[in-house]
Amino acid sequence: MRIFQFSKPIVFLSILFLVFHSTLAQEELRVNADRLEAQLKKLATFGRNAQGGNDRVAFSDFDIAARIHLTSYLENLGLKVSTDAAGNLIAYRQGKQKGAKAIAFGSHIDAVPNGGHYDGDVGVMGGIEVLETLIENNVMTDHPLELIIFSNEEGAIFGSRAMAGKIDQATLEVQTASGFTNGEGVKRIGGDPDRILEVKRTSDDLHAFLELHIEQGNILHKNKVDIGVVEGIVGLNWWDVEITGFTNHAGTTPMNDRKDAMIAAAQFVLAVNEIVTSTEGAQVGTVGRIEAFPGAPNVIPGKVIASLELRDLNAEKIKSLYKKIEQKGFEIGATTGTKFSFTPIDATAEPALTDLRIQSLIRSKAKTLGYSHKTMPSGAGHDAQDMAVITPTGMIFVPSVNGISHAPEEYSTPEAIAKGANVLLHSILELDKTKL
Repeated sequence: MRIFQFSKPIVFLSILFLVFHSTLAQEELRVNADRLEAQLKKLATFGRNAQGGNDRVAFSDFDIAARIHLTSYLENLGLKVSTDAAGNLIAYRQGKQKGAKAIAFGSHIDAVPNGGHYDGDVGVMGGIEVLETLIENNVMTDHPLELIIFSNEEGAIFGSRAMAGKIDQATLEVQTASGFTNGEGVKRIGGDPDRILEVKRTSDDLHAFLELHIEQGNILHKNKVDIGVVEGIVGLNWWDVEITGFTNHAGTTPMNDRKDAMIAAAQFVLAVNEIVTSTEGAQVGTVGRIEAFPGAPNVIPGKVIASLELRDLNAEKIKSLYKKIEQKGFEIGATTGTKFSFTPIDATAEPALTDLRIQSLIRSKAKTLGYSHKTMPSGAGHDAQDMAVITPTGMIFVPSVNGISHAPEEYSTPEAIAKGANVLLHSILELDKTKL
């Protein structure tokens, strides 16, 4: 009887010690930075070109070879690997809690032509390193874990949009940089375009989604900040702006008797910059394309077609800026004898805000790890933009050296990437304990 009474506190203390030791061990977990760097360099070999960039565009032979390599690597870690109908490559690790929803994380490996070796790759290889760190340290999560390598992110963000239920038959017929349509490309990488609608996920499937990514801008690097906590991914709207004047002889038409569409266009470009910069906030506006007709040096342009792009986290602000720019265009037309017309282009992306609870969690983990951090928007589109429609979503940025991206010079240091992967690791572990 005495032994039984005496043993109860010993058992209790033993359990308490094991729980404390396990918690302490998890807090001390760090990714293997050297292994992560080596795996990134290995992935870069699939599509590396003579210019030092990468031509691993979606659905290309390089893309297929890289997927075969990653599938083999993930299977060797003991993970269940599959490809869904949209060509998303998914590695699955079972959790301890029966019926629990999965914590998903990942990014993409396809590149723009002659792109870099870090855009998307950091999120994928960082995610793999997180899984490998958990496996080798025998850390089991309650929730299942899903690493998702999305298909064709650079070409209309195809795979994640399929998961969000945002595609249709017309999407399958879109031509990609590889020369294949989305439908043809999906078949090449093991998907099934006939069952594409079946990949749609809901909040019933996923507990949360995280994406680790390079910033692709220069805010973090310039300010020597370790981690970007993304508050949202900006929405964007595009328009074609047609400016109609009057075509005439450049040598015989006096300057004060012209209806020069190019002069009006030049004023319009400056007006866009003035309106966007005079409004408080992080919004951006760009005229990135301009074409004059008939396009001869000795002819006054009678027509100019330009582009207009506006991006911001607030859809209402985009609308407000557009109205100001449109009105200014009409005013320029009145003073230059030209006519402005604005045609929306079907390339609209709604702003996607990340989950405030996950933002806070990422900030907390960065602070605990001793990393500086900054809350910021993402000016570029990402897979997280579509996953935010399905489940609470967070995004972690690491610095891009000199803000260069989509180019061979794209670079993030191994130290910066390892810090991002550590934040991803500990954010996943915290999400595993968090009710959302």
